[in-house]
Amino acid sequence: MTKTTSAIPINVETGRKIIHVDMDAFYASIEEREHPAYRTQPLVIAHDPRQTGGRGVVTTANYVARQYGVHSAMPAQKALELCPKAVFKTPDFPLYRQVSAQIHEIFHEYTDKIEPIAFDEAYLDITENKPKMHSAVQLAHQLQQEIWQKTHLTCSTGISYNKFIAKLASDYRKPAGVTIVLPQDAEAFLLREPIEKFRGVGKKTVPKMHDLGILTGQDLYDQTELDLIKHFGKLGYILYRRVRGSDDRPVEYLRERKSIGKERTFGPFLQTREDVQAHLKQLAQMVSETMQDHQRHGKTLVLKLRYGDFVTITKRRTLTEFLPNDAGLFEQYAEELFEDVVDQHFDSGIRLLGITMTGLAPLAFENLTLPLYPNEDLAAN
Repeated sequence: MTKTTSAIPINVETGRKIIHVDMDAFYASIEEREHPAYRTQPLVIAHDPRQTGGRGVVTTANYVARQYGVHSAMPAQKALELCPKAVFKTPDFPLYRQVSAQIHEIFHEYTDKIEPIAFDEAYLDITENKPKMHSAVQLAHQLQQEIWQKTHLTCSTGISYNKFIAKLASDYRKPAGVTIVLPQDAEAFLLREPIEKFRGVGKKTVPKMHDLGILTGQDLYDQTELDLIKHFGKLGYILYRRVRGSDDRPVEYLRERKSIGKERTFGPFLQTREDVQAHLKQLAQMVSETMQDHQRHGKTLVLKLRYGDFVTITKRRTLTEFLPNDAGLFEQYAEELFEDVVDQHFDSGIRLLGITMTGLAPLAFENLTLPLYPNEDLAAN
């Protein structure tokens, strides 16, 4: 291996123990738990394309459906073509959210350094952990067992000294796998990985990588830093370091949320103001509850809508003081914003609505009206 020169020395910090937990086919597994008959059937979590005019995408699929080539983010119509006998189940996000919260409570038994990525995955920094367990593998096994005992769901875990490798490792032996990549094994592990596995290398980047003859981690490693930056910009700079096992990003357990929002895609499209109002009411309630759960309030409410012809509009209202977490108030402002922006595109129907609160602060941070002088009573005399 040559071509390792870099303008800046590459630091590889190997002292941490990080676990990436990835629930196995999370939404589908919950539905199988709730409906055992689904376990032997190809199950697709998506709106049934036969009822939506072919619209919608796959959220996830169980392992039976995956044998037919069905996967997440695939058009639901394509999933139906691949597997005509598939059962299509509309996502039950309130249930998935509830189970996710239960799993995160289990995480906190082991460490408070948790960085949630989605309902079904998170990074845990267990360098120092609550059970005082020295073996990261033993801790990962115990965590998996406890999640299974309490939820009857399986997860896969990847263990390494940084987030990048831990995430790659969690995908290595699915389902219910435990994969550890030690510092001395990282190079061999990374060099044999397909380039598609590297985070940041998406659908648009893969063809460009292949055109340059970059098919594996080894091919990536053999590129100079300047060539990678020339072809891929900032991503090239990052990948040059990742393939050498360098990723100093912390597990961001103290990261503040900048916004809280909910949105929903519709099929068939919404066609009347009554339909819009009904769904704005539901979204407002969901946002209010989530704001309360996270003990936050905000000053700016944002409405997002996407018409049937894909024209997308966002409109916001910012107040000088924090809004109380009142679903009725959120609904009122959202409806006012909707009336401000609705136009001729409404004839094509509405395929997406969303409400988001930004400008967040902890509920303990209250509105204060400060006097102009240190003592207004004295100033008035």
